[in-house]
Amino acid sequence: MVKAGAWGEDAAQLHRFFGWKKIQVDWGVPFSIEADECFLTEDRTHGHVKVEDAAAHPEWMCQDGEMSWDLKINKITAFNVGFGADEVFRKAEAFEMFWHAEGMKTAFEGEVIWNGRRFLVRPEDCYGYADKNWGKDFTSPWVWLSSNNLTSEITGRKLMDSVFDIGGGRPKVGHLALPRRLLSAFWYEGTPFEFNFSKVWTGVKTKFDCKETDTQIVWHVEQSSTSGRMISDITCEKKDMLLVNYEAPDGQKRHNRLWNGGNGVGTIQLFDHQGKLIDRIHAENIGCEYGEYC
Repeated sequence: MVKAGAWGEDAAQLHRFFGWKKIQVDWGVPFSIEADECFLTEDRTHGHVKVEDAAAHPEWMCQDGEMSWDLKINKITAFNVGFGADEVFRKAEAFEMFWHAEGMKTAFEGEVIWNGRRFLVRPEDCYGYADKNWGKDFTSPWVWLSSNNLTSEITGRKLMDSVFDIGGGRPKVGHLALPRRLLSAFWYEGTPFEFNFSKVWTGVKTKFDCKETDTQIVWHVEQSSTSGRMISDITCEKKDMLLVNYEAPDGQKRHNRLWNGGNGVGTIQLFDHQGKLIDRIHAENIGCEYGEYC
C-alpha cells in the first residue's frame, strides 16, 4: 500500500493498493521500492494516487482525493536510536516496533499536486522529515514530535542547524511492556543532546502527558540525561489534523484515534548537564502524533 495525503482543513489520506507481484524491491544499498509509477529510494520519490468513491469502500480506510509528487530527498541530520535497532535485535524480533529516523532533518525539492493545486517544494522552507517504522505491532500510547523550523526566543535568531525528534510511548521487548518510555534527540546548532532510554548508562528520566481537548491535542514532555534536560510544550489544532487509519501487520485495527498533524507549535527549553538554560526555542511546523488504543 502507498499512503499519501495532506494536513489542514482539507486533510485527507489516500491509499493505493498493489499485489506483491506488482512490486519491485531492491534490498541493496541504496534500498528502493517501486510499484507502477510510485517509487521511493534514499534520494528520490515520485508517484500518483487517486481515490474515488471511498465512502462506499470502508475497507480502503481513506478518503477521496488525488495526489501526484516528484521530489528530490536530501537527508541532512539523522537520529540513530542505538542498539535497539541493531541487526541482532531485528533478526530476533526483540521489539514489537522498531524506529529509525535517518532524516529527522530532510530537505525536499520538487513539486506536489494536490487535488489539482500545484505546490512547489523548496529546501529552504519545506522543514522536511523522513523516518521508518517496522515490526509486528504499534505502540500505545503513540507519541511523536519533530521540527526543524526553530527560532531562539532569547536572541530572536533562526536556528539553521537544529532539529529535535521525540518518539515512543510504551515499547515492548518480547511480551514485556516498558511503560512511559520515549526516545529523543535535539541537535542544537552542532551540539547533540540525547535522551534515549535504551542507553541506560546515560541515566535517562522521562515524564510526559498528552491529552485531547475539544479543539487541540496537547503534549508536555520532560526528559533528562547526562547530556542535559529538555522540556517540550506543544499544541496542534485538531482542525488541521487527521485521524490516521492503520492496521497492524496481523490485520487488527487497534489504533482508532491516532491524531496526526504537521502544524504543531510550541516551546522547547534546553538545559545543559548542570541545569543552566542553553536556550528557549520557539518551534513551528511540528510534525506530531498522539493516540492510544480505544
